[in-house]
Amino acid sequence: MNHSAASSHLSFPLPSLAELLERADVVALPMRVPFRGVTVREALLIDAPSQWAEFAPFPEYEPAEASLWLRSAIQYGYGTSGSAPVNEWVAVNATIPAVDVDDQPGIIGELMARYPGCTTVKVKVAEKNALANDPAASMRQDVQRVRAVRQWYADQGVRAPRIRMDANGGWTVQQALEVVETLVADGPLDYVEQPCRTVAELAEVRQSLMRRGLFVRVAADEAIRKSADPITAVKEVTDAGACDVAVLKVPPLGGVDQLRRVASEVAQRGVSITVSSALDTAVGLGAGLQAAASLVHIDDDGMVAEPNAAGLATGTLFEHDLAERRIVDGRMHTGAVTPDADRLAEFRLTGERRDWWLDRLRAAYSYLAGGR
Repeated sequence: MNHSAASSHLSFPLPSLAELLERADVVALPMRVPFRGVTVREALLIDAPSQWAEFAPFPEYEPAEASLWLRSAIQYGYGTSGSAPVNEWVAVNATIPAVDVDDQPGIIGELMARYPGCTTVKVKVAEKNALANDPAASMRQDVQRVRAVRQWYADQGVRAPRIRMDANGGWTVQQALEVVETLVADGPLDYVEQPCRTVAELAEVRQSLMRRGLFVRVAADEAIRKSADPITAVKEVTDAGACDVAVLKVPPLGGVDQLRRVASEVAQRGVSITVSSALDTAVGLGAGLQAAASLVHIDDDGMVAEPNAAGLATGTLFEHDLAERRIVDGRMHTGAVTPDADRLAEFRLTGERRDWWLDRLRAAYSYLAGGR
């Protein structure tokens, strides 16, 4: 497992482990609905000198992978990213979970109310259990869900919403092509995110769409995020011609500087970037917002272009977040936030779970420091 990115590219001094432990707090935030199997999101917060930061690798991540998340947290919290935002506000997308629009009339409007002004939306499709039980019915529901979203925008007078579908690798190549072809007949799609699991399948979907004259971009997420070495994975996916868009998250790449470096490299391959959340709290979203705001997007004609709306409006997935990050006219401010003291006390973890997170911090720190 190659995690040289976590160690060999350290361009800032590490604080001591004792200091990080002293500044650490651990929280658990309940989700509104399960998200990728997560019902409660746990995170270790660091009251760092520059701003609060977050270390929240998912439980299954080993120390080598978790060290990248720690690198990101230290860089952000200690103000060493060296990335000045180009903009103070970042356009974000709404997210619609895999709801049944037949059983829940009006649900699209209720969900979209959480995302005021967002004209880009990501619609979850290919829900795992539904697809396993009845693939044909699942695909029909996916089509109905996307159509309901398109109709909602039409009812609001929004003529050209950017609609994305996210299958989380759930479809076969044929299923992906069938759903996309059906929906393109209704209107444009911005892109389909991770329609299939493997890089080879993504490349096949992309080539098949082009052969059929269907101008829908393919985005790669899990093909990058679930790799043991995400930075190498980005290069492999783009070199294979498997995507038009790379969905990048700051923590698993090791920090804002690493994301910027990867974004620069893939841009030379004609691939654009969507900066997304790793199910971060309001604290953790700061690094993603900083990264998204610091990127300059250039189109095929060499002109500065409107960036892809970022997938960073994920605070709505929690019952309560640690701080407020408002969405104003479809955008979020890039500034750092401080956790609300009452909510920090309400959601603070103690005992065994706190100790478990402190042990994870120690293990990740050991890996990060040892690789220097």
